[in-house]
Amino acid sequence: MAYRDRRRDSGSRGTGSPARRAAGTGLILSVVLFLLPLLTVPPPGSGETAEELPTGTLPIHRAVQTASGERDKSRMVKLQQADSTVAELSMSDYLFGVVAAEMPAAFEEEALKAQACAARTYTVRKQEHTTGAHPEADVCTDVNCCQAYVPRETAESRWGVSAQTYAQKIEEAIAGTDGLGVLYQGEPIQAVFFSSAPGRTVDAVEVWGNQVDYLQSVESPEGEEVPNYHSQAVLSAAQVRETVLASYPGADLSGDPSVWFGTPAVNEGGTVSSVLVGGVTLTGGQVRTLFGLRSACFTVGWDGTNFTFSVTGYGHGVGMSQYGANAMAKAGSSFEEILTWYYTGTQVEQLW
Repeated sequence: MAYRDRRRDSGSRGTGSPARRAAGTGLILSVVLFLLPLLTVPPPGSGETAEELPTGTLPIHRAVQTASGERDKSRMVKLQQADSTVAELSMSDYLFGVVAAEMPAAFEEEALKAQACAARTYTVRKQEHTTGAHPEADVCTDVNCCQAYVPRETAESRWGVSAQTYAQKIEEAIAGTDGLGVLYQGEPIQAVFFSSAPGRTVDAVEVWGNQVDYLQSVESPEGEEVPNYHSQAVLSAAQVRETVLASYPGADLSGDPSVWFGTPAVNEGGTVSSVLVGGVTLTGGQVRTLFGLRSACFTVGWDGTNFTFSVTGYGHGVGMSQYGANAMAKAGSSFEEILTWYYTGTQVEQLW
């Protein structure tokens, strides 16, 4: 009894007591847990790396999707150059030259994608409908026949210090829409485009005389941010007379110049549909071409000495407005939304 009491008393002070052993065990575990991460990290140069997440099982919203551009790289385009020689380029290389020539590279990403899609669609349509203007080639560099095109080196030279940034933007716009185009009833459309509209685009029938279901007049959101959105052309009475009679010899431009132009018929977008010039009815597009105006949205004023044409916008006005596309992109629209807005009743799908 005395022995048991003595052990119990001494146990409260001795190293072999349960309390002391528990405290010691806790200390050892703490040290082990502290050193464990250091013991399991591979030493420098060992060739081992930390465990990575299996990307194949990541949720879809975390997976990184990168367009390869393989569709465009695999399709070839025959391009008739300015010297009449024909070069064969991949679709991706050709589109780089078109987008660089047709749209400011500083534009929004989704606008550049819309331009790439429109240009790709236009090219495929040309490939399917050959023309006598260049029978050995799909397309040419003449903007009056096909699309504008600039060699990559020339574009980069023009961009100066921004060359790398702009080239990358255009490359990404093309790769990000790889093989995509605009279709109407399953067929590639005539994806025409122009620079800027005066509030609305123009129905194709008003410009070319043919009704096209997907080339209808729609609202376009660009405005004062467009360079030279408002422009003027000033011509003397003698210049107007000479210019008109050279193309329309039946026009009567005698007498007071103030009555040479009738009151224009204007559509809902402000573009001139038709106007009498010396008694001859001309379309707004014909007047635009005749006097080299930036668009067919114009008014005519006579001050007793000169005619002043006050013009808004730039281009024929049919299809996609490039500055309108940029305005839509800034407002958050995707390239698909931009394209299906300007090309009525269409879908964005793979072309091949």
